[in-house]
Amino acid sequence: MDMHSAPAADAPLVQVGKADVTAEDVLAVARGNARVEIGPDALAEMAVSRARIDALAAEPRPVYGVSTGFGALAVRHISPELRAQLQRSLVRSHAAGMGPAVEREVTRALMFLRMKTLASGRTGVRPLVAQTMAAILNAGITPVVREYGSLGCSGDLAPLSHCALVLMGEGLAYGPDGAEHPAGELLAAAGITPVELLEKEGLALINGTDGMLGMLVMACADLARLFTTADITAAMSLEALLGTEKVLAPELHGPIRPHPGQALSAANMLAVLRGSGLTGHHQDDAPRVQDAYSIRCAPQVAGAGRDTLAHARLVAERELAASVDNPVVLPDGRVESNGNFHGAPVAYVLDFLAIAAADLGSIAERRTDRLLDKSRSHGLPAFLADDPGVDSGLMIAQYTQAALVSENKRLAVPASVDSIPSSAMQEDHVSMGWSAARKLRQAVDNLGRILAVELTAAARALEIRTVDGTAQLAPATAAALAAARAAGVGGAGRDRFLAPDLDAAEALVASGALVKAVEKVTGPLA
Repeated sequence: MDMHSAPAADAPLVQVGKADVTAEDVLAVARGNARVEIGPDALAEMAVSRARIDALAAEPRPVYGVSTGFGALAVRHISPELRAQLQRSLVRSHAAGMGPAVEREVTRALMFLRMKTLASGRTGVRPLVAQTMAAILNAGITPVVREYGSLGCSGDLAPLSHCALVLMGEGLAYGPDGAEHPAGELLAAAGITPVELLEKEGLALINGTDGMLGMLVMACADLARLFTTADITAAMSLEALLGTEKVLAPELHGPIRPHPGQALSAANMLAVLRGSGLTGHHQDDAPRVQDAYSIRCAPQVAGAGRDTLAHARLVAERELAASVDNPVVLPDGRVESNGNFHGAPVAYVLDFLAIAAADLGSIAERRTDRLLDKSRSHGLPAFLADDPGVDSGLMIAQYTQAALVSENKRLAVPASVDSIPSSAMQEDHVSMGWSAARKLRQAVDNLGRILAVELTAAARALEIRTVDGTAQLAPATAAALAAARAAGVGGAGRDRFLAPDLDAAEALVASGALVKAVEKVTGPLA
C-alpha cells in the first residue's frame, strides 16, 4: 500500500463514537490507512456541549479558554468581536515547531487521537471541527509536523498546532502524492472547506497528549513483536552454543518466581527448542556446570521487559479512555479548568520502555559476542569465519551491534526527569513526554537491528553445527534458519559484502516474518 495515498474506498473503517477507541484503531488509522468517521452519538454529544460553550461565551464574566487569553495571558478578558481572531492567533503562534518533519504515521495518530477527544463531547467544539479533521485524514492529507516544539505539558502544543493550522487552510501539508504543498491548495483539491474557529475551538485542538500517546501505542505494538523475536533469537543462540534447555522448565518460573513475563519468555524459548539434538551437551567435550548469564537468564531479562510492556499498555489504555482538554465540559454542564493535559503518566512509561529496550539489546549483544569468540563458543570457528585470519566473518557485524547497544543506553536516559519552565513560569513543571516518545522510537528501531545481528550470527552458527548432518536442529530453529536464508541472509562461507545480509535480517525482523515462520512449527507464541 502507498502510505501517502488517500485511503481507498474499500479501506477499513474506524468509527469514533462516545465509546473508547482501541490501540488497534490507532494502528489501523496511523499505519493501515483506514478511513475514519464520527458516529451519530458523538455528533449529538458534541452539539450539546457546544451549546454550553455558546452560553458561556454570551455571559459577561470571563471564562478561561472561552473569553480569555491563554497560559500566562489568561488574565485578559477578550471582547466578543476579537474571539475568532484570538483562536486564529493562538493556532498560528503555537505552530512554532522546528527541525525535520516527523513520520506520517505519527501525524496520523496525533490527528486521529485529537479527533477522538473532540468526539467525546467534553471539549465543547462544534461537530464540524471533528468532521473536518476526519475529512483531512480520509483525503490522505498529512500536516507537516516538526520534530521540536512540545514540552509534553498543556498538550503537545506545537505539533497539534501545526495540524490545527491545516484545518484553517493554512500552513504546509503532504498531499496524497507524498509531496509538500500549501495546505489551502490541498484542501481545495479535496473539496474540504477550511474551518473558521470559534470560541474555545483553537484551544481544544491543541491541548492534549495525543502525540506522545500515539507514539506509545505504536511502540507497544512494535515491542511486542520484538520481545517474541528476542525469545526466538535467544533460543537459537542457546542451541548453537550447546546450552541446556533445562533452565527453561516451567516449574522454575511461574511457580517459584511468579513474574508473568518471565514465564512467557521461558515458555517461548522452550517451544522453539523442542526436538533439538544440540541442547543439553554442556557436559560433553568442555564440561560446564551452568550456561553464562546471557543464555541462562534470557527469560528473566526479556520477561522483565514484557512486564514493563504490560504496564505501558495499561497506561495507554487508560489514556485512550481519557478526554484530555482544559477547560473541559463535564456531563452536568459545568466547564472546569484542570491539569489533565500533563503528560507525566505517558512520559514515565515511554522512558520505562526505553530502558527495557536497551537492556534487551544489551543481553542479545552478549550472546552474539559469545557465538563469535572461539574460547567461549564450544567449538565454533573464530567469528564464525570460513578461514579465520584470512576471513573476518561476522567480526564487524558485532561492532555494528555494539554501537547500536551503546546508542540505546544513551537513549535510555529518561526524559521525564527533566523539566524546563515556560510561559512566564505559569507552566513551571512539564513532562517532556514528546521527547521521551521520540527517543523511544529510535531505541525500538535500534533494538530490531540488534536482534537482526543476533539472528544472523545464530543462524550461521547453527548452519556450521549441522554441516556434517549428524546434529539435529529443533524444527522451529530450522524454520527460522530457512526463513533467514530465503530472505537473503547469507550463510557460512568466504567473506562477502555483509551489509545486504544485515539489511535482509532487519527486514525479516521488522516485518514479523521471522515470528510467523517459527509459529508455523510451534503454534502461537506469546
